[in-house]
Amino acid sequence: MQPAGRPSGIPLRRKLLFGALALLVLYSGYAWHAGLAFTSGIATQDMDWNGDGKVSTREAMQSWYAVTVRSTREGKRECHSFFWRGQEDGQPIRVDCRTTFSGQED
Repeated sequence: MQPAGRPSGIPLRRKLLFGALALLVLYSGYAWHAGLAFTSGIATQDMDWNGDGKVSTREAMQSWYAVTVRSTREGKRECHSFFWRGQEDGQPIRVDCRTTFSGQED
C-alpha cells in the first residue's frame, strides 16, 4: 500500500536522466564502432583539422561526428590516420605515428 500523498512510479526527471544516459551510452558504442576520432584517445590540442595552429570549438566537436580514424601497426610503429567521414579512401587530414617500446623483445 502506498502512503497517502506520495505519487506512484518513477518521477519524470529520473526518466529523462535515465533516457539521456542511455542515449549517451548507445552513441558512444556507435562512435567506437564507426571509428570516430574522439574514441581514439586523441588529445583536444591535437584536433587541429584545418592546420591553422589553433583548435576551435568547432574542430573539437567535429571529432564527435565528422572525423574518423584508422589505426595501423607495423612492428613497433603505430600510426593513426584521420579522415573526413565518408572520404576514408582519399587523403588523410593528418597522420600521427609513434614508436612504442615494450618490456619484451619480439
